[in-house]
Amino acid sequence: MSHVGKNELPAYKQIQSTIVEQLERGLLKPGDLVDSERELARIHGVSLMTARHALTALEREGMVVRRRGAGTFVAPPKIHFNKLMSYTEQMSGRGLAVSSKMRSLSITHTEQEITARLALPATEPLVKLERLRLIGNEPCAIETCYFSAQEFAGLKQARLDRVSLFSILEHEYGIQIGHADEEVDATTADAQTARLLEIPVNAALLRIRQEIYFTTGRPGLYVLGLYRSDRHSLFIRRFR
Repeated sequence: MSHVGKNELPAYKQIQSTIVEQLERGLLKPGDLVDSERELARIHGVSLMTARHALTALEREGMVVRRRGAGTFVAPPKIHFNKLMSYTEQMSGRGLAVSSKMRSLSITHTEQEITARLALPATEPLVKLERLRLIGNEPCAIETCYFSAQEFAGLKQARLDRVSLFSILEHEYGIQIGHADEEVDATTADAQTARLLEIPVNAALLRIRQEIYFTTGRPGLYVLGLYRSDRHSLFIRRFR
């Protein structure tokens, strides 16, 4: 079987490969200025159009962002939701420093629809946990989680600003996460959400509603997440 070497790649892909390698080695970091089309064309001995094609392809993949009149910059990391993991696990798996700020932790008796989704008696109280998620110092998401106040009475005492909720359930309650049914749509930031996420009012958000099931087959958590669309995306593979 023959193998295609780096030098056998099309010229624009060789440029892409060089830039990706610089990213992986940490020579280029988010916010850094990438060589211009003209500079790339000179370095690699290709046409201006080929260099432009390489940068356009990298932009389409979300690796760089092009700003008219300023240049091309390394884009902030974009998180792909392609596996059922806690937010902490998602970020840590990409080597990102994630933290949470607890916004509220309370008992509610008024979320009848969510109580029904969790297959709980209508009178059963729920814990409502709302956290602001940060990558580094940048706020990137707001997650509100609901679960049985009776079944997980001690959970509200845990350090949920630093520890993964999934990890607490697995290690302290012996519960394994099985799967999630999710509803995904787009929405916009109202004034309060925009302030918390430090984005403009009406900026686009990815909204994910999750019913998370334990391996026993019963729903145990309901999560409403609002995620900055410039930092998150959803990867879906479809088969015919």
